[in-house]
Parts: sequence; C-alpha cells; structure tokens
Amino acid sequence: MVVRAAKVLLVLMIGLFSLLVGVDNIIDYGTNYAFVQHVMSMDTVFPSSTLTWRAITSPVLYHLFYALIIAAEIVTGLLCIVGARRLWAALDAPAATFNAAKDFAVAGLVSGFALWFFGFMVVGGEWFQMWQSQTWNGQQAAFRFIASIGLVLIFLNQKDEELG
Repeated sequence: MVVRAAKVLLVLMIGLFSLLVGVDNIIDYGTNYAFVQHVMSMDTVFPSSTLTWRAITSPVLYHLFYALIIAAEIVTGLLCIVGARRLWAALDAPAATFNAAKDFAVAGLVSGFALWFFGFMVVGGEWFQMWQSQTWNGQQAAFRFIASIGLVLIFLNQKDEELG
C-alpha cells in the first residue's frame, strides 16, 4: 500500500509543479517571454556561430511558441492531477485495476518529459543553440525537470503486485 501511495503522491507533485510553472508563466508573462525571445532570436549565442540562420525574429512567433509552452505545462499538470486522482481511487483495488489506472498519469508524465526534453533540450538547446548563451540557457533547469519526471515515470510503471 505504501508503494502505491508513493506513486500517487509523486504523480500529484509533478502535476502541481507543472501547473504552478504554467500559471506562473501566465501571471509573470514578461519574464519568460524574454527568455523565449532571446533563445529564438539567438542574439546571445557565440558571435562566430554559423547556425544563426536558424534565428527567428518574429514577435508573433515568440508569443505563439510561448503560448504552446504554457499550454503544454498546464496540460501536463492537469493530466498528472487527474492521473493521481484515478490512482488514488484504485489504491485498494486489485493490481490489474491499479495498473490500468495509470493511463492519465503516464500521459501527463510523458507530456512533461516531452516538453522539457524535446522543447528545451532539443529545440532550445540544440536547434537554437541555447547552450551557448551565458544568460539565456535553461538547459540545467530543464534537465532537473526531465530527471524528476523520468524517475517518477519509471517508478510509476513498475508493475504493482496484489495487496497482501
């Protein structure tokens, strides 16, 4: 029972974290909008970079990409919270029922993993060369989120046994 409760709690915490990040980005829109703008414009990468042809300098696209990031954070949070609720409802159920209740939680965790891995590490970090910026490099933060979510995803997907 403790292992199942731990799974519920960890999924819930990732959900609350993701919702908090999304809501914070709405409330304090300008702070991370500036981050998106600088990463996409590639204005702080190494001056000798030959990859700056990838830069995007359209404020409309900055707002669009930022809105997609915020939406993904909120969707991640909601999926995880619904997933935690479904897991909680199946806490005392047979193992097959508890395992079947993992679908929303898995979807939420994968959504968050995809956002911070693909969105920040691949697109931001490599496509827009964010790693070259001393000021606008979010890779360390993204990696912390990826690692946390990935560990919860692995733990959640360990098959649960029948309660004794």
